[in-house]
Amino acid sequence: MRARTTLVGATAVLLAAALAAPAAAATGSRSGGGHAETRKALEAAVAAGVPGATATVRDVHGTWSTTVGVGDLRTGAPRSAADRYRVGSITKTFVSTVLLQLEAEGRLSLDDSVEKWLPGVVHGHGHDGRRITVRQLLDHTSGIYDYTEDEGFGRDYFTKEGFDRHRYVTLTPGRLVAIAMRHEPDFAPGASWRYSNTNFVVAGMVIQKVTGHSYAQEITRRIIGPLHLRATSLPGTRVTVPRPSSRAYSKFTDPKGPTYDVTELNPSLASSAGEMISNSADLDHFYSALLAGKLLPPHQLKEMKTTVEIKDLPVTGGYGLGLMETTLSCGVHVWGHDGGIHGSTSMAITTQDGRHSLALNFNGDWTGDARAVAEAEFC
Repeated sequence: MRARTTLVGATAVLLAAALAAPAAAATGSRSGGGHAETRKALEAAVAAGVPGATATVRDVHGTWSTTVGVGDLRTGAPRSAADRYRVGSITKTFVSTVLLQLEAEGRLSLDDSVEKWLPGVVHGHGHDGRRITVRQLLDHTSGIYDYTEDEGFGRDYFTKEGFDRHRYVTLTPGRLVAIAMRHEPDFAPGASWRYSNTNFVVAGMVIQKVTGHSYAQEITRRIIGPLHLRATSLPGTRVTVPRPSSRAYSKFTDPKGPTYDVTELNPSLASSAGEMISNSADLDHFYSALLAGKLLPPHQLKEMKTTVEIKDLPVTGGYGLGLMETTLSCGVHVWGHDGGIHGSTSMAITTQDGRHSLALNFNGDWTGDARAVAEAEFC
């Protein structure tokens, strides 16, 4: 799930508690000196106002992890390298992987219409599931309106008052899609590109229709289990984050205003667009396995990596099927996804061969430059 622009903004406020807390030591098979610039970039994020950061790198030399700042502003407890956190839209890559596996098994075609699998679901105000394919859901070329941009949804979940009233409310996938159907589509299917969380809510519904199991069950059976991702889960309606974990913080619509603890929430508000919980080591393992061809046959991996131009996000690169690509300033080409949800900003990327991976999390949603960390690690 992408964080709304109202949730994210630059701030020069220093969190004294974060800066004063002792940072955990780097751990791994080689010294922290090999990633000194990466750690400096994380320290800069904390200096800019992020309460705390955790990151893990996996490469040919082994695994290196580090933390900076605090995981709990009340107690001053530091973040942990093993912290589990809400990964937001990183969930999308898992959903796409399942659908591509189903295609490889001959159980669906990415060129099937949404209407074939979900009759009448994508309909209203110009939306027409007969004209939208599964592929267009996964690469955000469907034109389906993003339910998180709905004004009422924004009041309920992206303001302090609304969040306090609705943080424990369960929202069904059908309800989220219905919110989107109140609006006209952004464009005709295939005519352009625009990021829409609704696409992946619908994609999760397609998985259930094809398999008879929820997307969470299929992700668990097909990816989490085989890869032994012990810190990764799909919480459904569970409002807490399993330990070890840190607190998550938001400033809502005022990046210079008070800081609020938003750790507990019902993640059904994100559904298959962003409900997952994981940690940095698991995310490194997943993206490394994916790009190394361990989860998809060559044809499906090629499909996943066939990109369209990203047009409405503050990043450069392309978007494939639940997978983003970008070339860093030094020419290194990386694949992965970022994710934002209340109190949590994450990124997970890996090189084309899956041999060098980075995953990180900030436990605040209003500031923090993940791209700078990537540049520091890979360049």
